[in-house]
Amino acid sequence: MKVAVVDIKGKEIGREANLSDAIFAIEPNDHAIYLDVKQHLANKRQGTHKSKERAEIAGSTRKIKKQKGTGTARAGSIKSGVFKGGGRMFGPRPRDYSFKLNKGLKRLARRSALTLKANNKAILVVEDFNFDAPKTKDFVDVVKALGLDNKKSLFVLGASNNNVYLSSRNLKTSEVIMSSELSTYKIMNANNVVFLEGSLEEIEQTLSK
Repeated sequence: MKVAVVDIKGKEIGREANLSDAIFAIEPNDHAIYLDVKQHLANKRQGTHKSKERAEIAGSTRKIKKQKGTGTARAGSIKSGVFKGGGRMFGPRPRDYSFKLNKGLKRLARRSALTLKANNKAILVVEDFNFDAPKTKDFVDVVKALGLDNKKSLFVLGASNNNVYLSSRNLKTSEVIMSSELSTYKIMNANNVVFLEGSLEEIEQTLSK
C-alpha cells in the first residue's frame, strides 16, 4: 500500500511511503483488538476499592436478643450487614485486575487496528519535522494544516523529539508518542494516526515478527 508523504503544511512533496500489506492490509481480527484493549484498561485499574466487613466494624459483640420467642429472625451481632451501621456483605476487596496476553496476539491486535485505520483512510504519513523550541502554537498550526483540528489525532515519532512532544502536551485532542509506545488502545482511541516517516521502519520491524 502506497501513501503520499506530506509536509507539515499538508502539501504532498512528491514522495510516497510504502506501507507493508502484512501490517496495514490484513484480515482484521476484532476479538484480538477487544482483548488487547480490555487488557490495557484492566492494567490501568488500581484495584484499591475496599469496604468494611462485619469483622472490621467497631461495635459490641454481645448477642442483641434472645434466640427464640421474639417472632423475628435470630440475630447474634449488631455488626451484621442487615443492620444499619453494620458491615457490608460481599463488598469489594483489593484485587489485581491485570491479566496476561501472548505477544503474538498483541501484535495481531495492533496490525488489525492499523488495518482498520488504513481501510478508513485515517492514516497520514508526514515527513520528519522539528521545532526550534517547544511552542504549542506551532503544533496547532501543523494539526490544522493536516485537517485534523477538532479530531483526536495520534502522532507517532521514530526518534525522541522533546520539542514536538512538549509542544503537543497541552492539547487534549492530540497525543505524541514514540513508535515503541504504539498500542492497540491508542490506535483505536484516535480518529487519525499520523506517522512520521522515521517511525515506519521500526514499526514494520516490530510488527512483522
